[in-house]
Amino acid sequence: MHITDDIRYVGVNDMAIDLFEGQYPVPQGMAYNSYVILDEKVAVIDSVEQHYGETWLRNVAAALDGRTPDYLIVQHMEPDHSANVAAFMEAYPQAVVVASQKAFAMLKAYFGTDYADRRIVAAEGAKLELGKHTLTFFTAPMVHWPEVIVTYDAYAKVLFSADAFGRFGTPEDGQPWEDEARRYYIGIVGKYGAQVQALLKKAAALEIETICPLHGPALTENLPHYLSLYNTWSSYAPEEKGVAIAYSSVYGHTREAALLLADKLRADGQTVEVYDLARCDQFAAVAAAFRYDRLVLATTTYNADVFPCMKTFLHAIIERGYRGRTVGLIENGSWAPMAAKTMRAMLQNCKELTILEPTVTVASALSDASRAQVDALADALKG
Repeated sequence: MHITDDIRYVGVNDMAIDLFEGQYPVPQGMAYNSYVILDEKVAVIDSVEQHYGETWLRNVAAALDGRTPDYLIVQHMEPDHSANVAAFMEAYPQAVVVASQKAFAMLKAYFGTDYADRRIVAAEGAKLELGKHTLTFFTAPMVHWPEVIVTYDAYAKVLFSADAFGRFGTPEDGQPWEDEARRYYIGIVGKYGAQVQALLKKAAALEIETICPLHGPALTENLPHYLSLYNTWSSYAPEEKGVAIAYSSVYGHTREAALLLADKLRADGQTVEVYDLARCDQFAAVAAAFRYDRLVLATTTYNADVFPCMKTFLHAIIERGYRGRTVGLIENGSWAPMAAKTMRAMLQNCKELTILEPTVTVASALSDASRAQVDALADALKG
């Protein structure tokens, strides 16, 4: 795959993986992207996951076509991108590693060497001349590790964006970018919105025609759309109007209340997505909570607390900076309902949340009284 005439894609697709980072389902597989820039000097950008080292080195050798690389640029030290650095440096003993100072400390921790005699420290704004291609490095700490740099090629107008602008899946899978990029961003990067905003400000000063991330496809068309979504996600603003309903249910009564509410909202023309937290991809539900401006949490009381999968979901949105939304609550309890009180307490430190009244309380099964509360909550959610 050619990004331009002299920038080649040499990454690999992992179709055997089921969970990325041990928790994110990736039914379409996962790409580990790497790139080669061919000029008077040759630079390879990033490595791939450990199990695909031999395939990657073959891809690199094919792109080099007999040439030898001068530089290996390490933008991010997470092992899905750095696991084969040592193998590359052994295969190409003349190559020099280019990375941030913090990355070299991590290289020492991973491989027992920081390549002190074969390295260039890429500080903010540092440049690397390859010939007609001039690379400029920008630090991007906590997007989403502290050592991250991104690389701008002024000649090709390409931003090599590390994990920013990545998505689950592979470049060839044909999936819509937005859904899997949103799930990737909210799940993996979402806590670090302020740091992403800082990177976007740096990118705004560059003339960019292509974005080459470390996961998913290169972005070449409608770049303002992707940049706008990243700005929305990293500023924690709702992406669109709609209601995400996340529920857990033991015997089906809480589910019945959640679906009744969904039906009433849809009948009013509202966009609604419903997630059974015990069975769905939790991070699809987390992404939906951030996508829409309203969220309903429906769960049973369990050990004077909330049902475990609901607690996991709440922790996931809270630690990613959930804010600026309207939230409705549905609880179920046969003798001492505590779920709503517990959920309110968990959400109390989230910024700019509006918790709606009424709280729907289901005493075991839906009754005329609780159905009326569902009606009232649907009216409140109409805003």
